[in-house]
Amino acid sequence: MNADEVRLLLESIRDRNIDIEEGVSRLRNMSYIDVGCAKLDSHREHRVGYPEVIYCPGKTAAQVKEIVRAMLSLNSNILATRATQALYEEIKEVCPDALYNPLAGTITVQRKMMDTPDSYIAVVSAGTSDLPVAEEAAVTAEIFGNRVERIVDVGVAGVHRLFDKLDIIRGAKVIVVAAGMEGALPSLVAGLVDKPVIAVPTSVGYGASFQGIAALLAMLNSCAGGVCVVNIDNGFGAGYMASMINKLR
Repeated sequence: MNADEVRLLLESIRDRNIDIEEGVSRLRNMSYIDVGCAKLDSHREHRVGYPEVIYCPGKTAAQVKEIVRAMLSLNSNILATRATQALYEEIKEVCPDALYNPLAGTITVQRKMMDTPDSYIAVVSAGTSDLPVAEEAAVTAEIFGNRVERIVDVGVAGVHRLFDKLDIIRGAKVIVVAAGMEGALPSLVAGLVDKPVIAVPTSVGYGASFQGIAALLAMLNSCAGGVCVVNIDNGFGAGYMASMINKLR
């Protein structure tokens, strides 16, 4: 329940369109909903502007289904990350209109439209192998009410490909750049734009990449200003932060 919905509820109680007991029942769920395996933070959207997100690894299908049921009762948009096709088939049993993005590994359910600013987010992937992480960022930003422009396979090994897309990248309010290997692309992009760059190191690469540690350290040591760095393969965190920046007024 977001701030507008709380205001509408209180106005409905004031105008006697909803009786007090019904109002109390709805307000009771503003704190959290205990579904046994989890305590769903139903107040989070009101506090921070975004509902709770489901991280699927480590949870059974039955547990995810219980959480989804609870979120559906709140009429919230739903984002589940790191989901499998098998889990998606289970979720469809309780929510037939759920959508699965196999590249991003996300399950989404859109119950309400969020305010979408005129500005957009650019999500840039260095290589095709970085696409799962980049797409997780893009899907996250979209379910939170943002327009996303995707720029694919423009890594530093063929920098001319990046220059062909500079107009789109420079037009964004914030830019997410996912890169593995040596992790150089965010620094290059940040040196060409006047917008914040969110760097996402990916675990793509051979042995000495150390599953993304090499890219992470390179990004943390960027000589370009305006670069912030999220955790390895954390497309969700990048998309979330990009959404917050894009919606700043």
